[in-house]
Amino acid sequence: MSSTDTAFRTFMCVVCGLLYKEAEGWPDDNIAPGTRWEDVPETWTCPDCGVTKSDFEMIEV
Repeated sequence: MSSTDTAFRTFMCVVCGLLYKEAEGWPDDNIAPGTRWEDVPETWTCPDCGVTKSDFEMIEV
């Protein structure tokens, strides 16, 4: 199954609780809606607390 066949996921910052939803992206940082977590740049940081992408975990909603 390709990533385009997989349901969009949500990732949560384990430090501050911010949610990154693949379906919504993060337009303020030029991350388009539908951007998969693995395609978010490694240099992206949490807009609320500044931690790195490695401090996010996938959550079931």
